[in-house]
Amino acid sequence: MSNANGTMNLTLKVWRQPNAQTAGKFVTYKAENISPDMSFLEMLDVVNESLIHGKQDPIHFDHDCREGICGMCSLYINGRPHGPKRAITTCQLHMRSFSDGETITIEPWRATAFPVIKDLAVDRSAFDRIQQTGGYISVNTGGVPDANEIAIPKVIADEAFNSATCIGCGACVAACKNASAMLFVSAKINQLALLPQGQPERYRRVQSMVAKMDEEGFGNCTNTGACEAECPKEITLTNIAHMNYDFFSAKLFREEEVHEVQHGA
Repeated sequence: MSNANGTMNLTLKVWRQPNAQTAGKFVTYKAENISPDMSFLEMLDVVNESLIHGKQDPIHFDHDCREGICGMCSLYINGRPHGPKRAITTCQLHMRSFSDGETITIEPWRATAFPVIKDLAVDRSAFDRIQQTGGYISVNTGGVPDANEIAIPKVIADEAFNSATCIGCGACVAACKNASAMLFVSAKINQLALLPQGQPERYRRVQSMVAKMDEEGFGNCTNTGACEAECPKEITLTNIAHMNYDFFSAKLFREEEVHEVQHGA
């Protein structure tokens, strides 16, 4: 809600931290004459222009496509990943979601596996390393059938597609009190395990990716559902159920030595 001038004046409490080795603190800034139609990141751009004009260090934060599809934006706004609106990313959050005169607290993702790079930007390369241990389908050149020749029931195709909409932003980790990455990892496993093309590496994949998730320092699932509630792409907990089923099936009947796969030796 804006003021009589159609703009908003806000107070920002922003986490500033030079690097992972130095303690951080909240710093208060004024954001004035903000249009309600600005995105949250555009509002931060305005604040940063003011800081740069005053020869101060701008606030560092991650962003890229600003269309809700790349997963780069990662702000913890007023105690919630991506802010107060359900099923949208920070870059798609508009300032009309806030009120004139409001105080907004902005923090980075909080997780041991996501160390702070600077201010609001965190290192999420742990997700990349988990993906590299098995989040793909190996294809030998020369004998690949046309994908359309493999019939897949629509209900299965839809579920695999829904899992594939995970953008890897890390909101699930930030929302979980144990900093668990099981929603992310299970979505990346499930999008392949449901399809015929994902079957040959199905059990090796789940063992490798779960082992790497544990190695990176993510916590166990709390079963509270906070990850599902805060996911901007509405990835469901059924992905975790599928992953657990495959993982325990693999341990009972198809256990493999995954250490070699994890390190690419």
